[in-house]
Amino acid sequence: MKDFMMVLFGGAVGSGLRWWIGTRAWFEGSFPVKTLLVNLVATGILGFLLVYLNRYQTIGKELRLLIGVGFCGGLSTFSTFSLESFELMRSGNWGEAIWYPTLSFGLCLGILALLSRL
Repeated sequence: MKDFMMVLFGGAVGSGLRWWIGTRAWFEGSFPVKTLLVNLVATGILGFLLVYLNRYQTIGKELRLLIGVGFCGGLSTFSTFSLESFELMRSGNWGEAIWYPTLSFGLCLGILALLSRL
């Protein structure tokens, strides 16, 4: 039950932060900058947690569940990413429809590659 509560609390905070960022007026336009931003941040936090801290410090199971599964899982969003990519294609924004997933995957993998070198 404790594990479930750690994931639940972390997920609530991550999802709340994702909602808050999504309601801000920054970066309005057809390109989904806010989703890209939350996915990059979640990838960076998860990568740091699992790569760097795991290598140099002992991380308890509870912290992994709270931050890794809960917070990062709640903050990041593949379903919104997929829907936004589809909407860009459907609306005929082909340049953005190609750049958005390319940039998302490329930057997220780049973050993990950089963190793996720490």
